[in-house]
Amino acid sequence: MSYPNNPSKTFGVAMIGYAFMGKAHSNAWRNVGSFFDVPPVEMKVLVGRDAGQVATAAAKYGWTESATDWRSVLDRDDIDIVDICAPGWMHAEIAIAALEAGKHVLVEKPLANTLAEAEAMTATAQAARTRGVQSMVGFNYRRVPALALARELIAEGRLGTVRHVRAAYLQDWLADPEVPMTWRLRKETAGSGALGDIASHAIDQIQHLTAQTITEVTGTLRNFVTQRPGPNGPEEVSVDDAVWATLGLTGGISASVEASRVATGQKNSLRIEMYGSKGSLTFDLENLNELMFLDASDSIRKQGFRRILVNEPEHPYLEAWWPQGHIIGWEHTFTHEIRDFLAAIDNNESPSPSFEEGLQVQSVLAAVEESANNKSVLTNVRQAALTTEGA
Repeated sequence: MSYPNNPSKTFGVAMIGYAFMGKAHSNAWRNVGSFFDVPPVEMKVLVGRDAGQVATAAAKYGWTESATDWRSVLDRDDIDIVDICAPGWMHAEIAIAALEAGKHVLVEKPLANTLAEAEAMTATAQAARTRGVQSMVGFNYRRVPALALARELIAEGRLGTVRHVRAAYLQDWLADPEVPMTWRLRKETAGSGALGDIASHAIDQIQHLTAQTITEVTGTLRNFVTQRPGPNGPEEVSVDDAVWATLGLTGGISASVEASRVATGQKNSLRIEMYGSKGSLTFDLENLNELMFLDASDSIRKQGFRRILVNEPEHPYLEAWWPQGHIIGWEHTFTHEIRDFLAAIDNNESPSPSFEEGLQVQSVLAAVEESANNKSVLTNVRQAALTTEGA
């Protein structure tokens, strides 16, 4: 990126939400300018519902001030970017209001809790884009250097024709039935469980890596722990603990997705396997710096998966970090995400993944849920009629 197009411009940032994702995003906003050539940013205000807790978080994470009313923040002339790390049920209202107020918007995945909300957000984003106001969805695993390299290798034809893909995202933080109730376990606040929370990452990766679109699904949802301890006694869990889906893509690829938050012993394993006519790739998030590659043109005597340690300056994003041989971590993916978002804003380009891409993932999530609820063999994915230039 040739920075800056406007050397006098500093972007004021407001972030809404300060828990898990808020902490990760704050780290990225603090560090992005130290490693990448991007427009300068100022971490203006952190927004949360509890005045005391959000003030403490703001001081700890490096924000200048805190607030409890996100609407008042949108009226401020010193705020150029709104980063939404609030729960899913708040995404649509905040994002639409922020875009209409002329603020660039980054929103955590999945885009929304429902397909209708996602469609409304995307329509607003399209209108805002005509005024130079940009928006992006935070699928941070697109910014894992090993996965970015995988996409390059696939685009170069190193796998030949990709035939099928397997993706499994497994965690165990809900395996214990005594884990207390949280907003992530209520449909009205989270939209869905493992489906939207982690399967959405796998679905986005399948489409992003292959450059194909999912058009049909067969889905199954399961809830293994139906009640969780609440402050006033047991509460009903209204979202899924695990999900399985088989997928059909536009170019004839077949894929499978599995996601669970009750997979005992699995901490944060996103495993992706891609099999083509000329080669194969495998990746596991728990070995974030490694990509396994098999070249099927090698003779059988020496054919096999080889380990690529993705930490050279020639690899995606790595030119900004440490000397070769020094690995990076999960938190760096958010810094890369912020870097790309700022680069797009500075160059007046539409960032990716756009809200249109987020809507496409939301359509797949809705189709999986529909298939599971109806016990149907096949559900066609509703294709978004909304389009964007450069998405």
